[in-house]
Amino acid sequence: MSDQNVRNAGFTPSGISAGSLASSMMSHEARASGGGVHSGGPTSTLQEMGARGTTHSSGFTSSGISGGSLGSHMMSQEARSHGGGTPRGGTTSTVQSISMGGKGGRC
Repeated sequence: MSDQNVRNAGFTPSGISAGSLASSMMSHEARASGGGVHSGGPTSTLQEMGARGTTHSSGFTSSGISGGSLGSHMMSQEARSHGGGTPRGGTTSTVQSISMGGKGGRC
């Protein structure tokens, strides 16, 4: 289900769907960063996963982040870089929210 949720949000193998949550996220992120979307940020991470259909296999599942997965490694790195917690709107929380069918907490 998590891969389908990412596609439903507009992150597809053919790119970001116009008028979707994905396009809104991309626009918001680009404005916030002065005109571009950063590699490794929420939009680029979700687009990569949506294009490949690897959300679930990366550890982002509809029931949470799988231990020992790429997702748990991302969460651990992000928590260390933010003093022990993953920030709302950060890459890990946004990817997990979208993979569970949410709106990512950004738009």
